[in-house]
Amino acid sequence: MAILTVRTVGDPVLRSECEEITVFDDDLKKLIADMLETMYEVNGVGLAGPQIGINKKIFTFGNIDGREGYIINPVLETGDEDQEGGEGCLSVPGISSDTPRKNWARVTGVDADNKPLVLEGEGLFARMLQHETDHLYGTLFIDRLVGEE
Repeated sequence: MAILTVRTVGDPVLRSECEEITVFDDDLKKLIADMLETMYEVNGVGLAGPQIGINKKIFTFGNIDGREGYIINPVLETGDEDQEGGEGCLSVPGISSDTPRKNWARVTGVDADNKPLVLEGEGLFARMLQHETDHLYGTLFIDRLVGEE
């Protein structure tokens, strides 16, 4: 496994809409392992493809309610109820702020064997699902700030 370089604000890959993953092979499984290792090394709770320069729809997560994993080609659904909470990002170092998010979210996608996968949760887990899915469409949490933020 390898520790990958995390891209930061200013890198154009962070502002690009990602492509779906269509090849499910050992290289993909290695990418997932490398992303998880990198995420833990830099003390993150999530890491999306663009953050490591990969323009593909994939993200990993861990250290949230005892849950760890990944999802490929996620499609996001959210509830109506808002939540309050702060947010930061490995790709926007040194900045954190209250960020509007929904309290419940679900993503549907596939695993490394192209089998259906569904992840859902509330609170911090829902926040992470929304944050990481945003990355796959070129959106950073700072784009969601309102008012003086």
